[in-house]
Amino acid sequence: MNDLEKAKKLLTDNGYTLVLCKGDTIYTSNDRGVSPMLKLIEDGTDLKGFSAADKVVGRAAAMLFVLAEIKELHTQVISRPAAELLKYHGITFSYDEITEMIINRSGDGGCPMELAVLDITDPREGHKAIIMRLSQLRKEK
Repeated sequence: MNDLEKAKKLLTDNGYTLVLCKGDTIYTSNDRGVSPMLKLIEDGTDLKGFSAADKVVGRAAAMLFVLAEIKELHTQVISRPAAELLKYHGITFSYDEITEMIINRSGDGGCPMELAVLDITDPREGHKAIIMRLSQLRKEK
């Protein structure tokens, strides 16, 4: 079983939201949204060459995968903007379902993280935009 197959199996069998595998090194999370990838990046975790499996990938999550230099990705649901970004940056990916946009948790509009990076292609700029948007959302609560 290769790293991507292992990540997909762990995601499905254990109900994780995110799994990253490279050889014997495995990272898992049950957290929603971009927070698991953001935490790994901010902790300085080297994810270059990892295979990832994620439940939902919008453009913001895709931006973080690009920034982390993962090798490949499988997701259950991906947005077209996320797929375009991954293609643009040469990351191999597969999915079960593609949608025009990831919907916010209220179900009444687009995901605020995806909207924050919709027109950004540079992963470092996207990372900054994601952090700024998260900060704004926290202040609004």
